[in-house]
Amino acid sequence: MRVISVDPGYDRLGVAVMELKEDKESLIYSTCIETDKNQPLSDRLEKVGSKFQKIVSKHSPTTLGIETIFFNKNQKTAIGVAQARGIVIFLAKVAGCDVYEFGPQEIKIAVTGYGKSDKAAVIDMVKRLVPSSPDSVLDDEYDAIAVGITCLAQYGRTK
Repeated sequence: MRVISVDPGYDRLGVAVMELKEDKESLIYSTCIETDKNQPLSDRLEKVGSKFQKIVSKHSPTTLGIETIFFNKNQKTAIGVAQARGIVIFLAKVAGCDVYEFGPQEIKIAVTGYGKSDKAAVIDMVKRLVPSSPDSVLDDEYDAIAVGITCLAQYGRTK
């Protein structure tokens, strides 16, 4: 099972490609797709979709693991994130991927064992569980790796 995992957004979209190797999570690729805040949302979504599609084409995942939307008080941001998620899910399905969605608490439990862990604890455990994780990147990239860990933990041994 090769999973492409995503921390959704249109400002920054975290992406990781992972597999299980010798019963351990292995990071193949990770990045953070960033867009220009001064561009219209439609252009930003096009950039997210275009870059994501290239990653899917290059790495041929069989599965998409994606974080569900965390609704905050900013509805405009939530709607943009929902649109980016829709693009990512569509492109993954077109590529033949199975899709699994995980909530923030579910990811924290899978990675740290505690559903109310803070960002620092999640990043620390990501680096411990996947030693090939990059040293200094944006939180969104670590979050995507955490989604990949969660997906592989729940479904990686059955596919």
